[in-house]
Amino acid sequence: MPELDLDQVTAAPSPDLLTPDNAVFLFVDHQPQMFFGTGSGDRTSVVNSTMGLAKAARLFEVPAVITTVAAESFSGPALPQLTEVFPDHKLIDRTSMNAWEDPNLVEAVRATGRRKIVIAGLWTEVCLVMPVLSALSQGYEVYVVADASGGVTPEAHEHALERMSRAGAVTVTWVQVLLELQRDWARTETYDGVMDIVKAHAGAYGLGVVYAKHFIGAHAAG
Repeated sequence: MPELDLDQVTAAPSPDLLTPDNAVFLFVDHQPQMFFGTGSGDRTSVVNSTMGLAKAARLFEVPAVITTVAAESFSGPALPQLTEVFPDHKLIDRTSMNAWEDPNLVEAVRATGRRKIVIAGLWTEVCLVMPVLSALSQGYEVYVVADASGGVTPEAHEHALERMSRAGAVTVTWVQVLLELQRDWARTETYDGVMDIVKAHAGAYGLGVVYAKHFIGAHAAG
């Protein structure tokens, strides 16, 4: 192991970290028919995680691309809660299972100028794994949000995550993404927004925030 050169140690962040300036979020096929077939975990949890992820993108003003497959003929509209977070977004509807084979979607991602794609979708083993492998092959860095995604079975979900990881994708959770974007509690312009998202969607973590604020506020008032 090479000796550590202490003169080279600085307080600079790693370029591997996600920031509001280097990422683009991609939401793939969060639609009724796709949720009906999701059996890898609790579907309500997937919806909740997707909403937490979407609100993180909005809070930090990270570009987001939302795509659906066969919305008018088979899969139904995009998750209403998701489109409410992005009311002005034009959704990209496709016929291809692989979103990366749709030129409009690829152009939407390319237009952001970002090389780190944070992606979530249904189903993990089909409409998520294919664009992830395709984007990786073209030099993008891809972060797969596992808990905002779902497969037909637990095995299908896990095997697809493994396949993507072996190809170079990084598996993350939505809370991990949120806190990586914040990264410093002194970032006051987004602090309250992060806490609101945590309280609404982060389960026990959110309850802990409520609990702490209750006693801190009571102490301050006293």
